[in-house]
Amino acid sequence: MKKLKYSVLTFVFTVVMAGVAIAQAEKNKLVLALGYFNDNNQLQYLKAGAKAKIDGKYKPVGGIHVSFYINSESPAHLLGRASTNDKGDAVLMIPPGARDEWNKSSKQTFLAVSDSSNLYDGTNTSFELTKARIKIDTAEGKKIMATLVEQKDSAWVPVAGVDMKIAVKRLGGNLNVTETPTYTTDSLGIANADFAYKNLPGDSAGNLILVASVEDNDVFGNLTSEKTVPWGTSVSYNSEYNTRSLFARRGWSPYWLIWMSYSIIAAVWFVILYLFVQIRKLKKLGA
Repeated sequence: MKKLKYSVLTFVFTVVMAGVAIAQAEKNKLVLALGYFNDNNQLQYLKAGAKAKIDGKYKPVGGIHVSFYINSESPAHLLGRASTNDKGDAVLMIPPGARDEWNKSSKQTFLAVSDSSNLYDGTNTSFELTKARIKIDTAEGKKIMATLVEQKDSAWVPVAGVDMKIAVKRLGGNLNVTETPTYTTDSLGIANADFAYKNLPGDSAGNLILVASVEDNDVFGNLTSEKTVPWGTSVSYNSEYNTRSLFARRGWSPYWLIWMSYSIIAAVWFVILYLFVQIRKLKKLGA
């Protein structure tokens, strides 16, 4: 009897351990990417992207907890934690507390470390950054000069041979100033472009916002810089909030539409009542 119990326990233990081993073997490999973003030389943040190969295709993975570090994976250098959204992105603003570490060198290394889960093992990635920034200047004839400089020791020096986009900020995204998609910086770190649009709508004062950007650069990350210029046409917005129209808010439909709808409703109810009266008359005649 004891041998039977021992055999049963051994069998159960073996099955459980086999199930654990299979579950661990079936874990998908998580791929983690890290990017640095500097918006208008003011707002700086990190974005980690998590994805995994599911059904033969790489898809974003949400719900992954990611820890961000600067220069080394130690508690003292922890910038913060974030979780990936349904697009697989985890975003963390670089906190003011990292200022001392940030100012130590013109080059920084950021690290992203993901926690392990039931489906994925923990993984990590890093991004080696060289500090850089963009400055936009304009000249007569609506000419645009976007200058890219990088920090070396305590000086800022121009960077040549980097592709840059120069566009105008619009509600649906940025609009390139010409048909040329990108511009390459010269030996002085300058990318030159001409503003090709006429009568482009701006704000109420006719102002437009120029945007120069470097995207997904292996050394500098993602950089943007903005400058307001009076090169647009003045556009004033007239609110139609309290105006009757087909697209107005509730209670502000056109009078003709209101009378039409009420007339249809009244006609339908009149027919229903008429039929009800006729049915009652038929019942009385049958009695």
